[in-house]
Amino acid sequence: MTYLFAFLFAGLLCLIAQVIFDNTKLTPGHITSIYVVVGVLLTTCGAYEWLLKMCGGGAMTPITNFGYVLGKAALEGAKEEGVFGILKNMIKDSSAVLSFTVVMAFFATLVSKPRP
Repeated sequence: MTYLFAFLFAGLLCLIAQVIFDNTKLTPGHITSIYVVVGVLLTTCGAYEWLLKMCGGGAMTPITNFGYVLGKAALEGAKEEGVFGILKNMIKDSSAVLSFTVVMAFFATLVSKPRP
């Protein structure tokens, strides 16, 4: 069942993004930013933990998971060190995700051809 829920969750996110893109003047960058914010909001109300249990990899893969990582780090930092711990934990916990993204983008440029 986890595979089915993972497929349905990630597919639903893609469907929503495509509908927004087709029917508004928002760019993919705007939609990505909205999804990060939605991930943070779902984390603060505790719903993203439930999604991770139900959907597994389907909830770990999309951009909403980056919002989850940021939100979880901010909440933990606030509990441990107050206001200053928020930014410290967000940078510490999200650095692996951002580093992986930069490295994969570099390798993608090695195997793809630029458009003229």
